[in-house]
Amino acid sequence: MDGWLIAIERFNLLNAIDIIIVAYLLYRLLLLIRGTRAVQLLQGIIFILMATALSSLLHLTTVNWLLNKILTLGFFAIPIVFQPELRRALEQVGRGGFFSLSFRSTAPEETQQLIAEIVKSTQVLSKAKIGALIVIERETGLTEYIETGTLVEGLVSSQLLINTFIPNTPLHDGAVVVRGRRLVSAGCFLPLTENRNLDKELGTRHRAALGVTEQSDAVAVVVSEETGKISIAVDGVLTRDLSENALFELLTTLLTPRRTRRLHLLGRKAES
Repeated sequence: MDGWLIAIERFNLLNAIDIIIVAYLLYRLLLLIRGTRAVQLLQGIIFILMATALSSLLHLTTVNWLLNKILTLGFFAIPIVFQPELRRALEQVGRGGFFSLSFRSTAPEETQQLIAEIVKSTQVLSKAKIGALIVIERETGLTEYIETGTLVEGLVSSQLLINTFIPNTPLHDGAVVVRGRRLVSAGCFLPLTENRNLDKELGTRHRAALGVTEQSDAVAVVVSEETGKISIAVDGVLTRDLSENALFELLTTLLTPRRTRRLHLLGRKAES
């Protein structure tokens, strides 16, 4: 207690400025890495640092030694494994992006509108047997895939989605990536799944949907060009042949908080 009192007594304006600067730099760092795999990396580093401090406090010598070795190896591996993310972050700093980024959030009402527009567009595309792949970003950033396509930055609407996938248009071949309420990029290239035990009738779109959801927590909606059937991929698992109601309910479950989800599902059932 005396130590805390002494620290408070010695606290001055320069200390306050020091803390504010460090807090601001950390805040901007979080903004820079938001939308990339580096967010998960940072969470892992924080967890290991906390575990290291706890093991030192409890005098767990072996555990502390092991965690310190992991941290040492990790810091050498980070620049290699996350080279693309580091390059993008430095490019943003050079362009002044370090001072211009801001957090984005999506209100529950906007999420429900997004789901309604996606469901509406997939029904039209399904009836016309037009292939489509819609990837919805959640916690894991999809910036590396967004950059492979053409930036659109348009508000998601059923008409925009339908027009994007119309055959013989410039952006129809590839995936669209949705972030919040915006369609940020179209014609994106995605990694294909490495699962060799899939049904042979599954095409490239389905394999790409599985691939991106194996490497992130994204939700991928697929419309088959051959059959018109609608599927959803999550965590590397494909749910096929979804009806309009099933698609709406599954997207609601995956994209909205539990309380908001129940209210909207009850409202939809009442309407039907």
